[in-house]
Amino acid sequence: MRKYFVTGLLILVPLAITLWVLNLIIGTMDQSLLLLPERWRPEAVVGFHIPGLGTILTLLIIFLTGLATRNFIGKQVVRVWEAALIRIPVVNTIYSSVKQVSDTLFSSSGNAFRKALLVEYPRKDCWTIAFLTGVPGGDVKNHLVGDYVSLYVPTTPNPTSGFFLMVPRADTIELNMSVDAALKYIVSMGVVAPDYVEKKTITEPAKVVH
Repeated sequence: MRKYFVTGLLILVPLAITLWVLNLIIGTMDQSLLLLPERWRPEAVVGFHIPGLGTILTLLIIFLTGLATRNFIGKQVVRVWEAALIRIPVVNTIYSSVKQVSDTLFSSSGNAFRKALLVEYPRKDCWTIAFLTGVPGGDVKNHLVGDYVSLYVPTTPNPTSGFFLMVPRADTIELNMSVDAALKYIVSMGVVAPDYVEKKTITEPAKVVH
């Protein structure tokens, strides 16, 4: 009886969590329907709410925004918009910080969260997986002697919380592992292990004896 119950849990729990997350995401994105005039909303047109319609609208807005800002006029509009936001005291701080983080994370030329590393934490001989976020900057760089890197060490099973560390690059080991595989490894608390990749060793050519 216990075996069947556990088997049912292993099948239904991941499915339930997946559906819950999707429902949360879709429900949040559906809020974009509030941008429409009340007479244009599904409730007024067809008489009932259509789940997912706001998600489609949100994705369409994101796509059209990216398309519009790729040309010269769009770039100028964004520049004027950002210049106006910078002049507002409180908004300036929030917008600038969020924009720097988003530019770092989503830029195709950035290296943030594109490498999984092995690092000793929280003590010697105790290892964990971390993600490379960049290199120390500002006045911090003046107080660190040597080649340092900035790391994000996620917690498990919730990787959205974690710790920010600055450690010598020599104390880290770059893993031959994708970020997605590393996240699955962390979230599953080591249960879902990535496929084993044998480390390549460089063999010296045999010496020819004359």
